[in-house]
Amino acid sequence: MAKTKTVFYCTSCGNETPRWQGRCPSCGAWNTIEEHIEKPTVSGGKAKSSPVGQSKRPQRLCEVAADGETRFSTGMGELDRVLGGGAVAGSLVLVSGAPGIGKSTLLLQICNSLCAGRKVLYVSGEESERQLKLRAERLSVSPTELFILSETRLSDVLEAAAETKPDILIVDSIQTLYNEENDSSPGSVSQVKDCTMSMMQLSKSNGITVFVVGHINKDGNIAGPKVLEHMVDCVLYFEGDPNSSYRLLRAAKNRFGSTNEIGVFEMRDMGLVEVPNPSQMLLDGRPEGASGTCVACVMEGTRPVLAEVQALVAKTTLNAPRRASDGFDFNRAVLMLAVMEKRAGMRMGLFDAYINVIGGLRLDEPAADLPIVLALASSYRDQCVADDLVAIGEVGMTGEIRAVSHMNQRLAEIARLGFHKCIIPRGGSEKLDIPTGLTVYRVRNIREAIETAM
Repeated sequence: MAKTKTVFYCTSCGNETPRWQGRCPSCGAWNTIEEHIEKPTVSGGKAKSSPVGQSKRPQRLCEVAADGETRFSTGMGELDRVLGGGAVAGSLVLVSGAPGIGKSTLLLQICNSLCAGRKVLYVSGEESERQLKLRAERLSVSPTELFILSETRLSDVLEAAAETKPDILIVDSIQTLYNEENDSSPGSVSQVKDCTMSMMQLSKSNGITVFVVGHINKDGNIAGPKVLEHMVDCVLYFEGDPNSSYRLLRAAKNRFGSTNEIGVFEMRDMGLVEVPNPSQMLLDGRPEGASGTCVACVMEGTRPVLAEVQALVAKTTLNAPRRASDGFDFNRAVLMLAVMEKRAGMRMGLFDAYINVIGGLRLDEPAADLPIVLALASSYRDQCVADDLVAIGEVGMTGEIRAVSHMNQRLAEIARLGFHKCIIPRGGSEKLDIPTGLTVYRVRNIREAIETAM
């Protein structure tokens, strides 16, 4: 009889080690090594055949059939945008987020549209059938082809999928499922791996689109081994400020589309509502005639988004000035402060500096550099930037303003939202189509930009 094998996994990166260690040798995380007992495998026999009863043979890429329906709409345009134009048949999608952010609400709401011509099986390990019914009534979800199941045992879920033969399977959540052949507790590293592997085999062999809900830990990462994210086709993060009703959906991984797109939703009493114009939402409540604020225009995938950047510069009482940044890379913010002191003659080393992006949006694009500089300079001088002005541009270490891409789309969005002035880099090979009513100022460096804006 084969002996069992004990291995140790890192819950942060998925690295396997032969013994327990306090620190993972791969990612350097502390206290993330967990024990896992692997089941023995039977040797000497033939490998299991494929689901169709015969072993598969390699095919030429040109001979593989790509016809038929590969994508379908989920009924929510914002979710379709993040998925790359819709869900892909036979894909495995992982939806993660903080507790109460709206993961289950989103997946239950899309069942209304998914059940139009398709069969959906919703498996919940956290709610009973009666609780699911009450939540569906509150969300006005009542399709006839929606089947619900409250179960946590993996074999029962697979048996129900084989009996129902759904086109879409929703599992809420993967941490509640367990394989009875595995002695580990539900939610452990081995259980999550086994259950996810079974979901992947079910999805690929039968062409079923599987949506899996995954919890996150206190560090904001998906609970379970990192290999979980490598096994799925798409990883979606549902984010939002607990004090705000708005939610952001972004893709951290997508084998069938871009990872730069975002979807914006608003949580209301009757569920999630799409926000087709996130720029207007992010600029709502913007103060007029106040110093330390500027509007940025960044590209989220193919969508230009306008966001308000606020900065506060105050004289420091400490030996080393304090810096803080929310929604903008901290190291990049410190670099902008150093460039302003060296190239614009502003003594930022004598002041504390705080940066905040309104609305919970995170600005990772270089085009947000110039709005950050203008907001800091506005607070430093206590002079307001024009309320109808938007800034676009990357700032180099010599203080120059460098060109960015998709300038025509940005200018069109700026004009559509009623802004009349825009500061852009002087360089750039793209031919501009300046909208009517929009005045464009081209600048070479941050000195010119600051004087133009104020």
